[in-house]
Amino acid sequence: MEKSDFRWGYAIFVLLLLSILGFMAAGILSLFVGVNVNSLGGNVALIPIGGVIVGTDDSGFLFESVTASPDAIELIEKADKNPGIKAIVLEINSPGGSAVASEEIANAVRKTNKTTVAWIREVGASGAYWIASASDHIVANKVSITGSIGVIASYLEFPGLLEDYNVTYRRLVSGKYKDMGSPFKEMTDEEKAIFQQNLDLIRDYFVSEVAKNRNLSKKDVDKVANGLFYLGIQAKELGLVDEVGGKDEVIAYVEKKEGIKAEIVEYKKEKGLLEILGEIFSRQSFFVGRGIGSSLLDKGNLRIET
Repeated sequence: MEKSDFRWGYAIFVLLLLSILGFMAAGILSLFVGVNVNSLGGNVALIPIGGVIVGTDDSGFLFESVTASPDAIELIEKADKNPGIKAIVLEINSPGGSAVASEEIANAVRKTNKTTVAWIREVGASGAYWIASASDHIVANKVSITGSIGVIASYLEFPGLLEDYNVTYRRLVSGKYKDMGSPFKEMTDEEKAIFQQNLDLIRDYFVSEVAKNRNLSKKDVDKVANGLFYLGIQAKELGLVDEVGGKDEVIAYVEKKEGIKAEIVEYKKEKGLLEILGEIFSRQSFFVGRGIGSSLLDKGNLRIET
């Protein structure tokens, strides 16, 4: 009997390679084949606001769910310009993110000529709540996480690590504060005070915007703007949301307000190659050891988020 020359390892490798190539081809095609949302039926646009809110798609959140403000604004504007759409529902499941991006989306919501409803499912905190507050009506699940009105800035500082490895940070700047927030040196008390002052200014603006959007006094919003999150049922008592409930309550509100039979049509950005691959492969396989390493290699060391 002749020995078989068939190599199982080679065959498995070929099959895996063909599978990956197939997924890549599907992803590439998805970049060119889109859906014209204006041609879809329905009279209520459902726009998802999920994941971290960022200013651009290229924000260092590879394989993580994000909402980029230009994409969200484009969908809101398309729905607003569509004469067949009578209301816009924002399906929110986000912990917040960039203060600038959150404000941009909130402004787009406020500018629409349609009835707008924010539907907070699991999380609508910080910048995501800022967006929700700009809508005409907020519906939140009774055990959802809402509020968390405040601003956070964080950065890594490791001058001691450099010293341990006999690495010297040579400070060459033109301007006293040019390297303020550098991870290679300790922040001075004066620099800390400057950062805190700016964070307080952003928080004050955040509070003012929520108060204006929700028709509340700034004093009342300031009382709950301590960074704490509230369950949906608590947020209702505090005036941060209008109604406790879910999709049924959202539809009921729209139908009563507009006098229509609501037909939902989802407005969303078509997924690209990286997003498709990110869903195909297990997230865990990409995130082993992510922690400290990714923070050290982060493109922008200092993050200011709402």
